[in-house]
Amino acid sequence: MTKFLKFDCNLENFIEELKKNLHENNKKIENLLSQKEKTYANFVKPLEMMDEYLEQFFTPLSHLNAVNNSEKTQEVYTQALPLITEYSTKLSQNIEIYNAYKEIMQNEQNSLNTEQKRVLELNILHFELSGAHLDKKTKQRLQEINLKKSELSNNFSQNLLDATNAYEYIITDEADIEGLPQSEIENAKFEDNGVVKYRFTLQMPSYIAYMTYGKNRAIREELYRAYVTRAPENAKIIDELLELRNEMSRLLGFKNYAELSLATKMAKDEKSVLGFLEDLLDDSIPQAKNELQELQNIAPHKLENYDTAYYAEILKKAQYDIDEEEYRPYFEQKNVVKGMFTFLNKLFNVTCKQVNEKLWHEKAYAYDVYENEQLKARIYLDLEARESKRGGAWMHNWQTHCSDEAGKQQLASAFVVCNFPPSSDTNPSLLRHDDVVTLFHETGHTLHHILSEVNENEVSGVNGVEWDAVEFPSQFLENFAYEPQVLKMFAKHYETNEIISDEMIDKLVRSKNFLSAMGMLRQLEFSLFDFQLHTKVYQEDEVQKLLDNIREKTALIKPPKYNKFQNGFAHIFAGGYAAGYYSYKWAEVLSADAFYAVVDENIFDSPTAKKYQNIILHRGGSQSMQELFHSLMGRDADTSQLLRLNGIKK
Repeated sequence: MTKFLKFDCNLENFIEELKKNLHENNKKIENLLSQKEKTYANFVKPLEMMDEYLEQFFTPLSHLNAVNNSEKTQEVYTQALPLITEYSTKLSQNIEIYNAYKEIMQNEQNSLNTEQKRVLELNILHFELSGAHLDKKTKQRLQEINLKKSELSNNFSQNLLDATNAYEYIITDEADIEGLPQSEIENAKFEDNGVVKYRFTLQMPSYIAYMTYGKNRAIREELYRAYVTRAPENAKIIDELLELRNEMSRLLGFKNYAELSLATKMAKDEKSVLGFLEDLLDDSIPQAKNELQELQNIAPHKLENYDTAYYAEILKKAQYDIDEEEYRPYFEQKNVVKGMFTFLNKLFNVTCKQVNEKLWHEKAYAYDVYENEQLKARIYLDLEARESKRGGAWMHNWQTHCSDEAGKQQLASAFVVCNFPPSSDTNPSLLRHDDVVTLFHETGHTLHHILSEVNENEVSGVNGVEWDAVEFPSQFLENFAYEPQVLKMFAKHYETNEIISDEMIDKLVRSKNFLSAMGMLRQLEFSLFDFQLHTKVYQEDEVQKLLDNIREKTALIKPPKYNKFQNGFAHIFAGGYAAGYYSYKWAEVLSADAFYAVVDENIFDSPTAKKYQNIILHRGGSQSMQELFHSLMGRDADTSQLLRLNGIKK
């Protein structure tokens, strides 16, 4: 059994080491190709493991650039990106490897197991989607496009991070912070030449705090304007990316990028995706209009986008007598983590034990994960916001469970990254319930990766899972953060140790779907915009016009003209969600259906939970999620369970 890697990233020598690795890999590929008789064991497996080891080497740099961003990490990452992109593009277009895979698939059809067949099927598909079968000139152009795309995506992300960090709004008048929770006031407070001031930024915890509780409407608008006008230089990057994606799709024989994107997803075609989104939209609009009217009724003026969070908080408090601030003392970060581990132990017999390991930051922690008392994986938690850290939350896999060429087992490892309120010597990190949901969500992804029992790394854990199904395990787990018997495992007052009351839980559960139809419309707006944007080439003003047209139906409050949301839409321009943002809702149908099956069986006595562990978590990407879901539920997913989850009545 292989040991876990030590987290180490030597920035000084990284490029040199990377070049050496790539050179050795290229030599190894030549040797593998020179073999007369190519088999799965002597050809496919060594290539698979070579890719795994390169990923293990590169991941600490990309991780460091995201969680401890500095000029040095930016510089090294920017140098490394074209090298790794050029290497992987050439590899993915190598006609000899492509032909060898097809030959092995034909020759060993009867002796390969399900996992091995899936590896070959996916590789053959990916080779075809990379243009391996095309002429030299076309392959060269595809390589240029991939290099440029990765450079543009990196620039998009960096522009957004720089713009977020560059902005601050200083408040000097105490009246302007009235109504803000004490913890948020403390986080914003600083002294300048003996004068107490309050700093608000576009970092999520700070921005959300003022937009939710800040009484001064002018300041809310100023913060909102700063947020939705970030990184205007990204508009040019969007135009260039859209052109390149379209050109790439046409070179590969697809009519547009949306069609290319669907080649590796569960959804069959454009019509299926748009029909799915439009149906959800039609089901949600009537309730969303009623929700907005309720908000408008308590506002003394016409509602604008920068008002909704503020009045929503007032209405929520009035309707459910719920104040998020009252809950935060019950969600102290360390208690939540510990309680979540208790829940996982009870549901899946999974145990997490902290290990002492020097990591990239003093607020990062490592845990060994045991399943049925057997060491299975290691996870790394880095949960608090800081300036050097990219916003948002994510799981990133590092090592993948598999057997190497000698049949030796390698265990899995993964990072869980969030941006929760920072703790200090005087203030603990007290989470909003939304933060708790986020932690459960990212842990759901993590379990999907680390509990895999698949022996082929390319289809183990989250690898090989269709993009529109990859959110299924994360959404499945996050839903439990609202279940009373789960909440009682960790929701304890950090000072008194008092367990959260039934009344507080009841209010939280009832308020869960507060304004949920409006939230659904917002997600459908993002999904429709993303998908339609990739059905043809939109440029310059056309991008905004498309968004405006979609908003005619989805945006019940018309955003101001200065709102350039697209310039900050990192999911599709700097992440992997291009023509795939709909995946969140698609996967949510699967997760809602499976979740209710477990809940209706009383959670901890649930046979479905056990089946979920054995079928969904253990089998990773070794089969299509369509097949795995059928094995789990014995039928297709039931869309009505998504409406039930969101409290939307048809």
